[in-house]
Amino acid sequence: MKKKIGLLPKLIIGIIVGIIIGLVCSQLDNYVLIKVMNTFAATFGNFLKFMVPIVILGFVIPGIAHLGDSAGKLLGITAGIAYVSAITAGFIAYALGIAILPSFISAGAIAQGGEIDLSPYFEIGMAPVMGVMTALVLAFILGIGIARNKAEALNDVINDFQKIVAGVVRVILIPFIPFYIATIFAKLTATGEIFSTMSSFAIVFVLILGLQLSYIIIQYLISFLVTKKNPVKSIKNMLPAYFTALGTQSSAATIPVTIQCASKNEVSEDIVDFVIPLGATIHLAGDTITLVLAAMGVMMIGGEMPTLQQMIPYIFMLGITMVAAPGIPGGGVVAALGLMEKMLFFGPEQQALMIALHFAQDSFGTATNVTGDGAIAIVVDKIASWTKKEKAKKA
Repeated sequence: MKKKIGLLPKLIIGIIVGIIIGLVCSQLDNYVLIKVMNTFAATFGNFLKFMVPIVILGFVIPGIAHLGDSAGKLLGITAGIAYVSAITAGFIAYALGIAILPSFISAGAIAQGGEIDLSPYFEIGMAPVMGVMTALVLAFILGIGIARNKAEALNDVINDFQKIVAGVVRVILIPFIPFYIATIFAKLTATGEIFSTMSSFAIVFVLILGLQLSYIIIQYLISFLVTKKNPVKSIKNMLPAYFTALGTQSSAATIPVTIQCASKNEVSEDIVDFVIPLGATIHLAGDTITLVLAAMGVMMIGGEMPTLQQMIPYIFMLGITMVAAPGIPGGGVVAALGLMEKMLFFGPEQQALMIALHFAQDSFGTATNVTGDGAIAIVVDKIASWTKKEKAKKA
């Protein structure tokens, strides 16, 4: 049986091949190959922009509609905790990034290509069917409307639409991204910007992994304050889920293991069965950390210092948009590209760097997400017991 090459190895191969092509073309002072690659990359980039609002519609609508299917007090509490957790992770990431990154990242490491002409020979324009914000607002309206009105016929249509969009992401977007990344790194190498960019990326990557691990500890310390359950023991019980997620790169695929691990933390079966699958969809604190710190790193490399005023709306919208990432490795960064473009004004090269950094740590981000789901389950279980006690008193 033929063993498939994973997404991360493909990405690494793409980066290495891109650097080699850039070095060879630079030595030969002939950039025809890079221009040919860039011709494809420019068209692919346009298709990526075209797909962003469609991805948002295809995943956010059924995501919100699904939340409404099992509406209730605990649903609202769980969703609220998951959202607060994600945006809290985002703001901690911003605080850490603004304190540390400026000391390591030199402004202007990504230049604009100097005097070398690497422009594509031609490109095919594909205007998006609607703006990103329009897609988000429409997704919220339709998702909430389907949930409240129990519009089963429309829900079936949206679910079928989601399958089509997921297929496009899985079959077209994700497979071609390594080639897209190779083109970007070939251009960076040919223009001499690669080494400052890579060193800056290394710092951002280390910071992301460190904060993700720290945030797991923070979540279990908070659960300890609420429930008095030993955080060390709780985290130890969740380790199989963490390491499973490193391999699967999917919160959804890790659900069976996460359920088993959460049960060991003496969480009631009903709560585990409810919170863990829901958290796999809506609690993406690990991805939020990545998409905030990576965005800040890319902005600083480009010579721009991210401000709190810029990052506040980005983080709040990122928490919502992450609902668009269930079950698709790399889907989170694709769904967030629109926010980067409209709120942070990222161009194609900056978006490509974001994709590269996100894919490089995708396993660790997913592992952070699922491990955090266990902490939320502990807290929700305690809240549920309080609710039962209140009802018993009133009875």
